[in-house]
Amino acid sequence: MSNFDYIRATDFDRAWLNFELDLPLEPRPDGGPNPFYITRPGDPIAELGDSLMAPFYRPPKFFFSGHRGCGKSTELLHLMSSPKIKQKYFPINFSIRDEADIIDLDYRDVLLAIGGRMFRDYRRKGGELPARLMKDLDSWRGKVEEEMTTITKGRVSGFEITSAIDAFFANASMKMKLEPTTRTVIRQVIDRNVTGLIDVINSIAAAIKAREGKIPLILIDDLDKPGLKEARSIFQERREIMMQPNVAIVYTVSSALFYSKDFDSIRDQAQFLPNVKLHAHNAPNQLSREGFETLRRFVSLRMDPRLIDAKALDQAIDYSGGVFREMARIMRTSIGRARRRKASMVESADVEWAATEIRNEYRRILNKEDLDLLKQIHEHNNLEYNDRIRPLLQLLALLEYRNGENWIDIHPVLRKLLYE
Repeated sequence: MSNFDYIRATDFDRAWLNFELDLPLEPRPDGGPNPFYITRPGDPIAELGDSLMAPFYRPPKFFFSGHRGCGKSTELLHLMSSPKIKQKYFPINFSIRDEADIIDLDYRDVLLAIGGRMFRDYRRKGGELPARLMKDLDSWRGKVEEEMTTITKGRVSGFEITSAIDAFFANASMKMKLEPTTRTVIRQVIDRNVTGLIDVINSIAAAIKAREGKIPLILIDDLDKPGLKEARSIFQERREIMMQPNVAIVYTVSSALFYSKDFDSIRDQAQFLPNVKLHAHNAPNQLSREGFETLRRFVSLRMDPRLIDAKALDQAIDYSGGVFREMARIMRTSIGRARRRKASMVESADVEWAATEIRNEYRRILNKEDLDLLKQIHEHNNLEYNDRIRPLLQLLALLEYRNGENWIDIHPVLRKLLYE
């Protein structure tokens, strides 16, 4: 959505566009904040920014997570555009979706993506790497292709043998993403010499630092999409390897890892992005003025407030649970219904319709045991380790909040389902 123009809506057609569910808010071309961007209560992304700005002996690695739809991608883009970050680092942001198959993701895929994107993005931005390094990289490329040919014995004829290193990385990325057979072969080759790939990454990083006076900062989005099994394989079983690249890295990580005992493997460098708190712990009627104002601003930046009744807006905020994507979803569904009614504004009935649509989805997948557990949690809001709550957190049936201590509550649309 890089060509999206971020115009505040004065009609339902434009409002529908502005509440696109998958719309990470890119900074303006001049580096300024996106017109739709809002600072969360407590500015939690500042904690990650402060950690990146702290002195270090080795480039830091961080593991960044949060609920699905809480705005991780937007916050990473905002962080990358920070003048302080750009003064200290050479930032490179990309989605692992563009480099690998997230359904079948492996630590080797991630390492190759880091090296390839760092090389290609630096060259794309006009950076020149030393001739000696280019020669070494070309030699490494040749060895990789030679080993691939040996392993496959001609079976993977579609892989281009080219002297252009950037084309090699681009082709490798495409094959890793689209061709399972080639993906297996490349992984075999990397397995034979993982340190060789890490040396390539570190050589590119050292050359960028020498030329720019800044070390690269790699921000990898969508690494949180694979499930717990893949997250364990990459960040627990291969943790030491993932810490080896001599660059600063922010890995997005599945929230499932944060709710498992394997969390210990990343505890020291973990950062969790909380949802916007709408009520106090174990006090559903004690509403958070700051939380409601944050989400009112989320809506008012995207559309003229006259397009929605004030009571309906508060109702939508309450149903969102403080999750930005859920808020956008409720607004979009409500706007769609108001358009079909040929109304001039969104009203409470439209918001209730949107909440019912979400509740019906949960009705299909939650069993009696799930509902009993959700009812218990709704009564005390305490976050306690339990294997049964992890899938409910992944489904957003449960949502985590923080005000000092962290706590959880049910998705607000489920209240009627639990007590009907």
